[in-house]
Amino acid sequence: MPHHIVIMLAAGIGIPVLAALNAALGRHIGSPAVAATILFVVAFAVSALVAFMTAPQAVTKLATAPKHLFFAGALVAFYVLSITWIAPTMGVGNAVFFVLLGQLISAAAIDHFGLFNAQSSPLTLTRAAGIALMATGVFVTQKA
Repeated sequence: MPHHIVIMLAAGIGIPVLAALNAALGRHIGSPAVAATILFVVAFAVSALVAFMTAPQAVTKLATAPKHLFFAGALVAFYVLSITWIAPTMGVGNAVFFVLLGQLISAAAIDHFGLFNAQSSPLTLTRAAGIALMATGVFVTQKA
């Protein structure tokens, strides 16, 4: 489990770095949409390589997967396009603040209701206070 924490911390570190790099690319070339497209091409190449190295048989199961699960790709595209477009004008820190706030709210709802077959974890008063404290902390870091 500790290595899971390290991996997720690294992913968290990567999100604002991704936002800053892609926003800079979008500014440099004059198109957030083209920058996002390049990001997806690189991401596709990397993830396809990892997929075929670790679980090539999983590709054969895609045809039987519930089609609504593919909507996750549209959500990734929305995130990348929006952060690439907005971060240069709002700042990476402010943009990521609102992304984190949205993640806290969404994660709490998914956990509370066990949406998408997620492990259910009721939103207790203590959890709600913790989420509010985290949101407050992120807000304070952006105002400092």
